[in-house]
Amino acid sequence: MALIKEVRGFTPQIGKNAFLADNATIIGDVIMGDDCSVWFNAVLRGDVNSIRIGNRVNIQDGTVLHTLYQKSTVEIGDDVSVGHNVVIHGAKIESGALIGMGAIVLDHAVVGEGSIVAAGSVVLSGTIIEPGSIYAGVPAKFVKKVDAEQAKEMNQKIAKNYLMYSGWFKDEE
Repeated sequence: MALIKEVRGFTPQIGKNAFLADNATIIGDVIMGDDCSVWFNAVLRGDVNSIRIGNRVNIQDGTVLHTLYQKSTVEIGDDVSVGHNVVIHGAKIESGALIGMGAIVLDHAVVGEGSIVAAGSVVLSGTIIEPGSIYAGVPAKFVKKVDAEQAKEMNQKIAKNYLMYSGWFKDEE
């Protein structure tokens, strides 16, 4: 069973039909929407500030979400896929975005709707990624615009797949 821990008077709130892996850790001021999945070894640490997660978000294995005390929050929209071993620290990820494996998104960055942050990229503090853009590299830079419908279709497919995958684990409970 996932570790769900109250801290500073904040108890995580988990939406309906969520899958929380056995060793996922969700702490403090975390509010998560419906149909989300938090995978193995992921840590959502809302101890120093808030983490808000929309609906149909998948937070894959080894990911860490955290903030700066009284200075930044994590906001994630709907239908977002957060790849394996990602760090999101005090950033905003808008709906339909995809954060590639091993990426780092730092405080006060904004990843626009339907955007893609390539695997291994580092999005520096304060970076604003326009909707429908691909960013890659260290530090992450604009690569190109993506076809909005194509990106939406791909990102929603990944989100739906993770909802299906989480169902496999629920069937075993």
